[in-house]
Amino acid sequence: MENKFKPVIDRAVMKLYERYPELGERFGEVGKQKCYEDNVHHFNYLQTTAAAGDEKVFIDYALWLNNVLISRGMKSDHLIDNFVCLLEALAESGSEEAEIFQHYLNAGIRAIRENDLAQQLEKE
Repeated sequence: MENKFKPVIDRAVMKLYERYPELGERFGEVGKQKCYEDNVHHFNYLQTTAAAGDEKVFIDYALWLNNVLISRGMKSDHLIDNFVCLLEALAESGSEEAEIFQHYLNAGIRAIRENDLAQQLEKE
C-alpha cells in the first residue's frame, strides 16, 4: 500500500511504538502493519477534510472512531496519543499539507477531550 504520506506515517508509527514498547511485545509486526493501515485511514480523512475545507469532517471522524475504539475496550488516550505522534511527524516532515493537517488533528483531539469531559460530567 503506497501512500504519499508513507514517510510521515512510518515516523508516527515508530514514535508510537517507541513510547509504548508493550505494543510491539503484544502485537508484533502484524500489529505494527495494522497501525500503519489505521494511519492511512486517518490521512485519507485528513485529505478529505482539506478538500472540503471544513474541520467538522475530521472532528466527526475522530469522535466516531473514538466511540468505536472505546466500545472495543480501548481508551480515548490511545487515539489521542496516535494523533499526537502524527502531529509530531508532520512537524518534522516539511510537507506542504502539514499545517492544515495539524490544525485538523488538533481539532479532533480537542473534540475527543471535550466529549470525554461531557460524558464524565453526565456520570457525576
